[in-house]
Amino acid sequence: MSINVLIAEDERLAREELIYLLEQEHDVVLCQSAENGEQLLSYYKEHLPDVMFLDIRMPGINGVEVAEIIREETPSKQPLIVFTTAYDHYAVQAFKLHAIDYLLKPFDQERFDMTMQRVRGALQDRLSKSKHRIDKLIISTDEKMVVLNPDDIGYVEKIDRILKIHTLTNEVIKTKMTLKELEEKLSAYPFYRPHRSYLVNLNAIEEITPWFNGAYNIVIRDSLKSQIPVSRTAAKDFFEVLQNI
Repeated sequence: MSINVLIAEDERLAREELIYLLEQEHDVVLCQSAENGEQLLSYYKEHLPDVMFLDIRMPGINGVEVAEIIREETPSKQPLIVFTTAYDHYAVQAFKLHAIDYLLKPFDQERFDMTMQRVRGALQDRLSKSKHRIDKLIISTDEKMVVLNPDDIGYVEKIDRILKIHTLTNEVIKTKMTLKELEEKLSAYPFYRPHRSYLVNLNAIEEITPWFNGAYNIVIRDSLKSQIPVSRTAAKDFFEVLQNI
């Protein structure tokens, strides 16, 4: 399996160093390298890479903004993102955007090898899941059978014995299916249970904000900016899951 990689790095020496490291990998195919965010968006649409190495601080549109734009424009096919930065305090922000990893400059060979190991594992996992992936989800309501694309789901909440499936367009579908049953049906998709009463589409997360006592709130990428709790007991596992997407 070849891995198509796109680099965005405005510093020439850092860009050349990263190109050199990637050229030593037997399964990597390098696309054009961008020097700023605007170039990256143009190259991305042309090459649709599997992985992007993004410098967080670039002139014009920075790496974080580029990642957000791509998430909104191509929600069904997300490239893996590795942020590159000289500042380790960007790590939390990187993982909020579902980056698979971040690399500190100057690049270290051992740390780079760890990143590529994560990249290969994540791509292999995607490939494995895609072979068994369901294209549509059939939901039974009191009145009809609703055919739904799982990618369109923002989150699901359990209220008493009713499940409310909230789509990214703020449609609400009610069903008497249990949360566990729905979770099993969505096992081929990146859904996570951050709280005993909620199921969240990880690709629909816009941001994560601290709450209190070690808990967090997830903000969903819908027009209502819906907020979903992450329980204190689930928080550590939740962030580990995000790191390995």
